[in-house]
Parts: sequence; C-alpha cells; structure tokens
Amino acid sequence: MKKWKLTLQVAATYIGTVVGAGFATGKEIVQFFTKYGSVGLVGILISGFFFIWLGSKMMLMANEIKADSYQELNNYLFGSMVGKVVNVFTMIILFGITSVMLASTGAIAHEQLGLWPQLGMVLTMLLAYISIMKGIEGIMIVNSLVVPMMLTFSVIIIFPYLQHIPFLHVSSIHLVTTDYSWALSPFLYIAFNLAMSQAVLVPLGSEIKDETVIKRGALLGGIGLTFMMIATHLALSNVPYTFQLEIPMSEVIKDVAVWVNWLFLLVIFGEIFTTLIGNVFGMARQVKSVLRISEHKAFMIILLLCFTVGQIGYGKLLEVLYPLFGYMGLAFIAMLCIKKVK
Repeated sequence: MKKWKLTLQVAATYIGTVVGAGFATGKEIVQFFTKYGSVGLVGILISGFFFIWLGSKMMLMANEIKADSYQELNNYLFGSMVGKVVNVFTMIILFGITSVMLASTGAIAHEQLGLWPQLGMVLTMLLAYISIMKGIEGIMIVNSLVVPMMLTFSVIIIFPYLQHIPFLHVSSIHLVTTDYSWALSPFLYIAFNLAMSQAVLVPLGSEIKDETVIKRGALLGGIGLTFMMIATHLALSNVPYTFQLEIPMSEVIKDVAVWVNWLFLLVIFGEIFTTLIGNVFGMARQVKSVLRISEHKAFMIILLLCFTVGQIGYGKLLEVLYPLFGYMGLAFIAMLCIKKVK
C-alpha cells in the first residue's frame, strides 16, 4: 500500500512538472497537435509513448548515477565540457520561464481577483517557499493535491465528446497540412518538456530508491499526460479558428457552469504553480553547489531574482533562446535514447 502511494505521488509529480500555463490554456496543444487536424492525435500518442519511456529512463539513470541535480545528469550524458554549456542554457531558460510564470500569477490575481499584481506574486512566492522548504517531498505533496484537480477538469471537458469522434473532422482547420511537419512536432514537444522537467525528475529519481516505483510512476504519469492531451485536443478540435486564439480553452468553457470557470482558473494557477516550484527547486540545487550556500538561501535568491525580472519582462530574450533550447532539447532526448541504464 505504501509503495503504491509513493508510485501515485511520483506520477502526480511527473504530470505536474510537465504541464504548465501553456498546457492549461490549450495553446501548446493547438500549436503542436490540433493545428494538424486528425493526424494531431497520432502525434499525441507518439508523445505519450516517449513520455513513458524517456521519463522512466531519465529517473532510472539519475538513480543509477546518484545525480543530485540536472547538472550531473547533463555532464553524464554530454561529457563535462559540453555538459557545462548545456547546463548554462538550461539555467537561463529555467530562470526565464520561472520569471514569466511568477509574473503571470500576478496577472491572474489582478484580472480575476482585483488584487495588486505584485501582491499576487508575493503571495505565490510565499506559497512556493513553504512548499519547497520540505524538498522533493513537499513538491510531491503539492502535486498530489493539484494533479487530481487537473485530471478532473480533463474529464469534464472530454465528456461531451465521447459520444462522437470529433478528431476525424476538425472544424477549426479546414485544410490539414500535406507535409510531414506534424511528424516532427511530437519530438519537439517531448524534447522541450523533458529537458525542462529534468530540474525535478532528476532529483526525484535519485531520491526514490525503489526502481519499481519509478517505472510504475513514469507509466502512470505518461498515461495521465496522454489522457490530458487527448481531452484538450478533442475539445479544441471543435472550436472555430482555435489556432488564432490566445486562450483557446476559454472558448470551450464559456457556456458551461460558473463553477467550471472557477475550476479552470484554479487549474491554470495550479499548473503554473507546480511547474514554478519544480523549476525553483531544480535551479536551487545547482546554485547551492556553485555558491556553496544552503538550499534555503538559494530558494530565496532565485525567487527574489525572478520577482525582479518578472517586473520588466523576459519576452525578447526568450524569443531568441527558445529555438536554441529546442535544438538542445532534441540533443538531450537523443543522448537519453542512446545511453543505456544498467
């Protein structure tokens, strides 16, 4: 019983680490899958397979080499020289995304609750600090609370579409692309998300001693992610001009009960928060090893820097770095595929 509880916590942490604000709003799923029409579902299934296989392999590899942070895994995969470059890029992107996510919690607080944006950011920082003070255990607890809410929302949005098969006819896109760009899309999606997720999955794999728990957790986490992607894809396939919307999911829920709108708001915040605390935790592991400070001080430094950068925006830099990180992510999953676990 205790082993299965830990397995479910690993699965929830895996799901909560991968999904973010882009997933909750539907923008990511449209960009990578739904815009390709019916073949988008094939891309989702390919992604699901790799989430299960490579997520499990990453955690098992981290367990094998006793990696304390993603820095050690990258050095193992790429060698010490190239690994240092990869780690610098990873740190910059993690910091940029975390700053943007923290800023977005301020926007949510302002737009939905009428609070001062900075107050929303400060409250999020306090919640994040309290959560990650307990280390990987605290992250697992938060994800165990938030992920069931995400899955419930996915069930709600997919339910009306179970009686027919909307992905065979996508109303929002009348001309499905004839090239093979859809076939590359799942690999780009996997590359980016797994490269980002190593900030949490590496220390998680290192601290979970039972390999069976890791394998089962990755399996359930990958299945959960696949289900959520399919649910979002089915719902958005029936939204006119879904590829033109900034928050496509808002069109799906605008005519349903008010409580579903509130659940959607909680899901967005939850998905931002779980990714945010995972990123901060992963960066702190690297910062403390470089600066020789305690993990708690590293948490505070990173959160304060993200708060500062969140005031001025990070968009332009991310526009330049995202493509580079995408290619690096492809190299990361290639090395992950090649390297063997004993």
